[in-house]
Amino acid sequence: MPRLTQATVIGLGVGEQHAKAWAGCRGARLVGVCDRDGKKALRVSRELKTRTFRNLREIIKDPAVDAVSIATFDGEHAQQVVQAVLAGKHVFVEKPLCRNHKELEKIRRAWTKRKPALMANLVLRAAPLYRKIQKMIGAGELGKIYAMDGDYLYGRVHKITNGWRSKDKDYSVMAGGGVHLLDLILGFAGETPNWVTATGNQICTQGSRFKRKDFVSAVFEFPSRLVARITANFGCVHRHQHTLRIFGTRGTVIVDDEGARWHHSRGPESRPTRLLLKRLPASKGELVSDFASLIHGGTAARRRVVEREFSLATALIASDRALKTGRREKVK
Repeated sequence: MPRLTQATVIGLGVGEQHAKAWAGCRGARLVGVCDRDGKKALRVSRELKTRTFRNLREIIKDPAVDAVSIATFDGEHAQQVVQAVLAGKHVFVEKPLCRNHKELEKIRRAWTKRKPALMANLVLRAAPLYRKIQKMIGAGELGKIYAMDGDYLYGRVHKITNGWRSKDKDYSVMAGGGVHLLDLILGFAGETPNWVTATGNQICTQGSRFKRKDFVSAVFEFPSRLVARITANFGCVHRHQHTLRIFGTRGTVIVDDEGARWHHSRGPESRPTRLLLKRLPASKGELVSDFASLIHGGTAARRRVVEREFSLATALIASDRALKTGRREKVK
């Protein structure tokens, strides 16, 4: 029986949920937490009966530490992932994994040397509804998928006009939110897009401290001719929500304010089947148990997961590049 994975968490915003998940994870043990706010780190460490670390350097130098959850600010992820991977640690990281090709290449080279478990925390993967839809697509119940639409309705504009996002000159609403829908769609498609176009505006936050586009729409084209449209709508007057439409030759699935429905007939009197499953995971630490299993899953399993993370990052980077250039961009 494998020994307990010794896990740590750096960044205790969302990371506090990581820490609680590690503390309750079978086969793992939370051995420490870290945050730039020392009082917060002390509070969480006392609550979860673990120790505090001063910084990432101290964490990765500790030979007893096997895994690191990284939940710091977006712009810090890539460098910290590289440092932890090169130190031989398994890494569970908040989205986005990175923000440009240079960062992604550094992560790829580091991973190739050590081949640890590496997973991004795209929490919608753990939601029962989307796992059900994945099975339906795999079983052919929707036929051939030819189009998908996903809308990330943020509904919390104060979080980008105040706080750390308003100070981050490279913040991307697609990387910060739209990535959840992009991840689902890439998983449903089972392939990586080869082209993307994007456009956007900044109307809702005009005159605020936030200086990036707060609405972005990207259209992805896939080798199978599937077309997927994703929006990251951070300024909307709406509660926080994800909406999704999946169109297949045999059926359509729609997820919106009315719930999740499966349309399986074109008849004018037909009624859809309701999919009465939760569309959100129990917590933002829900994937920690999957990651803990991945650590003991062997190199082949780790490679499959990391290839998914790299494909997602590549598509995300291309969409931000298309937004900047105004051109149709190749997903390299």
